[in-house]
Amino acid sequence: MEYYGLDKLGLNPSAIYRNLAPAVLVEKALASGEGQLMDSGALLVNTGKYTGRSPKDKFIVDTPGIHDKIAWGSVNMPVSRETFDAIKAEMIKYLEGKEIYIFDGFAGADEKHKRKFRVINELPSQNLFIRDLLIRPSDEELSGFGEADFTLLVAPGYKCDPEKFGINSEAAIMVDYEAKFVIIAGSQYSGEIKKSVFSVMNFIMPVEDDVLPMHCSANMDPDTNETAVFFGLSGTGKTTLSADPNRKLIGDDEHGWGDEGVFNFEGGCFAKCIDLEEEKEPEIYHAIKFGALVENVVVDENRVPDYYDGSITENTRVGYPIDFISNAQIPGVGGVPKVVLFLTADAFGVLPPISKLSQEAAMYHFVTGFTSKLAGTERGVTEPQPTFSTLFGEPFMPMDASVYAKMLGDRLEKYGTDVYLVNTGWSGGPYGTGHRMKLAFTRAMVTAALNGDLKNVEYIHDDVFNLDIPTKCPDVPSEILNPRDTWADKTAYDEQAKKLAAMFAENFEKKYPNMPDEIKNAGPKA
Repeated sequence: MEYYGLDKLGLNPSAIYRNLAPAVLVEKALASGEGQLMDSGALLVNTGKYTGRSPKDKFIVDTPGIHDKIAWGSVNMPVSRETFDAIKAEMIKYLEGKEIYIFDGFAGADEKHKRKFRVINELPSQNLFIRDLLIRPSDEELSGFGEADFTLLVAPGYKCDPEKFGINSEAAIMVDYEAKFVIIAGSQYSGEIKKSVFSVMNFIMPVEDDVLPMHCSANMDPDTNETAVFFGLSGTGKTTLSADPNRKLIGDDEHGWGDEGVFNFEGGCFAKCIDLEEEKEPEIYHAIKFGALVENVVVDENRVPDYYDGSITENTRVGYPIDFISNAQIPGVGGVPKVVLFLTADAFGVLPPISKLSQEAAMYHFVTGFTSKLAGTERGVTEPQPTFSTLFGEPFMPMDASVYAKMLGDRLEKYGTDVYLVNTGWSGGPYGTGHRMKLAFTRAMVTAALNGDLKNVEYIHDDVFNLDIPTKCPDVPSEILNPRDTWADKTAYDEQAKKLAAMFAENFEKKYPNMPDEIKNAGPKA
């Protein structure tokens, strides 16, 4: 108890299991009735009421030491230290006499920026998940692990009393940056654990290490080590597009950009399973095996999955160690990005499938973070909803957008990195009328950007969105590159384009009134 610091917490469990092997964790999860094995050997669980992140239940403890550093509002909502401590005390009481599972691991593949995280779980299945997602220590590192930089206490079986604590539901995801402690109560959705670690890194990396934290995937050329990063919210294709068999995967979701290049925060991947096909996404498909944790996928009596069945949730997920991907770059460290790609899933169907951005336009779209929330990624989202998520990761960025934006701008200028906006959303019409952009075409456009094939082609300027659209791209039909050409009704396209451009302008004026004119003027024209 003393060695793990549990005596200071007041925890009094019946047993403590630390850094168990996947086989043991799976056995314990099965014995406790948490889930079942799929035909591939992966552990499958149903997360119950919470099948996605619950942003209205996420809070930051408001203390004098961090108050002026946080961008308070509807995303970063304050909670008192007293409320945090009271819920934490009740969670500890709830766990009394129960078995608990500890995983000690790292965030940050770069040794200079690595942080130690201790995750205390009620459920062995969730302990398996975080074992998959964090960087796993060697035996030597584990024996000398010592005190963690941050601790997470996770008890989905404990339900908060919202009236008593003045919060929104039985779930609570709360970060205390000064106490270096996170509590996750009431929700079994494992994404809350990984995103809490991400939120911590997004605060401490800029403040302590001058590292830009990014909600992005990253990969690199195996021969030249040339690196690319892919920004985008859940469902826009970060995981899918970065899992390229011809490139080394650095990571699929969370990275830092330091002086020497990009490094993964994580040691695993958390991929969507909905509509998963072996032919289209072989790396993810084959990663669903023993040692992986799958959430909310429907299986038949033989435990064969139906990845097209979204009856539990569209947000079906799998977590697995990154070394389940055959071309993973281990450790997850790459070079300075040669190319940055902003991924958006445009439900209006009016943004071009790929366009080149100036540095000012790159800053505009980074800050704006336009996409469509896809079904299931958050509770209550049942069909695509246009949204603007600052920095392509607003729910996880605790500080003002200008802090992160300036860091990106400085790096783009210093290294001359090329930036492209890629629409993985709809073409030929809006959601419900048009069709989703074919993955094969998107892959070809991304490959062209990475190979430099788009550097010297002819571009046409889109006056509404203020973008430069290539007139040709290898292995892509030229007629789909200009979105207006894909609509049968050109007038309807023009109306829809003006509608979205006005949304861009309104959002920018509302959120970023003090942004420099050269950035503001690089965006769409209402």
